[in-house]
Amino acid sequence: MASVPPWGEMTTGSEVAEHFEHLIRDKNVVITGVSPKLLGETLALKIARHGPANLILASRTRPKLEQVAEQIVEASPRARLSLLELDLSSQAATRHAADAVVKLVSRIDILINNAAVVTSERSETTEGARHSSQPGMTRVVNVTSLGYRLSPIRFHDYNFEGKAIPPEEEPAAGIPPHMKPDLASGRPYFGFTAYGQSKTANILHAVSLSEKLGDKGVRAFAVHPGSIWTELSRNLSPDDLKVIEGTSTFWKDQDQGVATMLVAALDPKLTQTSNKVFLSDCQVDDVADHAKDPAIAERLWQLSEKLTGEDSQL
Repeated sequence: MASVPPWGEMTTGSEVAEHFEHLIRDKNVVITGVSPKLLGETLALKIARHGPANLILASRTRPKLEQVAEQIVEASPRARLSLLELDLSSQAATRHAADAVVKLVSRIDILINNAAVVTSERSETTEGARHSSQPGMTRVVNVTSLGYRLSPIRFHDYNFEGKAIPPEEEPAAGIPPHMKPDLASGRPYFGFTAYGQSKTANILHAVSLSEKLGDKGVRAFAVHPGSIWTELSRNLSPDDLKVIEGTSTFWKDQDQGVATMLVAALDPKLTQTSNKVFLSDCQVDDVADHAKDPAIAERLWQLSEKLTGEDSQL
């Protein structure tokens, strides 16, 4: 349970930021996926109002970052901003951006991994589909989705290349046939299954980070922000958009959409009363076994190190 039990799907980010403003002040905050009219912009605006020491905004497109920065400066003239180009489709660019952050601040207090994409067509990264001494706790917040239910991690075919996978890695029972890959018909890729796998990975990453770095003052959470219409769906086909339209009976606005992110980033009670990592509607919630099993989380961690060529030695 979070610090404020009545908070739920109607709670706004403005309320949460106001309640925890003392935990924003003088903190170094990094937000990825910051772009106009998306949750990253709203999130940055809410945090900037309360005096973070440094607010680092990262996104792929510099002009879009500058548009958001203009909005922030207008609303919070004293905000200390740094804009960082971050192209997550390139591992080289990601490493370059990480090096830039290290030069900007000596420590990160809050990292909100908000960048995301959902697309009807399969694509690959630029590299292709190749095989603290200071007090305080660092929070890492991964923006996930209840869409994690659509797929576990497909270790035998994580890049949707048409390889056979075992039953336990298939989409969950009850998922309609038109929402999952069909090898028999020559359709190995389906966007919503890929999206579900990525959202499962967001949660498992938080499980691993909390396990591996908890004793070093790092706690990670994964957040379902709610059903929100944003430009995230801009790459979907008309048929896939129709699928999205039928997934919710309540659609949050942008302010409501960032509320749970801010609870995960700020609420001190979360690190005192629970070892769970998933939040929805501003409260701690449970997830299916495929998104919380420590053995699966470790297997994904090892695969991630292999694919990125990085050895974290954690």
